[in-house]
Amino acid sequence: MALGEEVKQERVSPEKKPQEIPPDWKANIIAFACHYCAFAAADLAGVMRLSYPPNVKVIRLPCTGKLDQVYLMRAFERGIDGVFVAG
Repeated sequence: MALGEEVKQERVSPEKKPQEIPPDWKANIIAFACHYCAFAAADLAGVMRLSYPPNVKVIRLPCTGKLDQVYLMRAFERGIDGVFVAG
């Protein structure tokens, strides 16, 4: 190498090898439901004694059309794996 000559280094990719999902893992889901439509359907399912997994949390809203995207992003920041918005 001559004086003043730059050394070029290969960059190593920061990508990680995908981790395996444990067999007992369940996604933590939050559902934002409109009071008059989706929440009424969920309530009717409860009356009919239908069940949904305990890892799904339903939040009733007056109208999902007014749901601010900040709440969706906060859910992911706080560890929620999935968000479901139903109106």
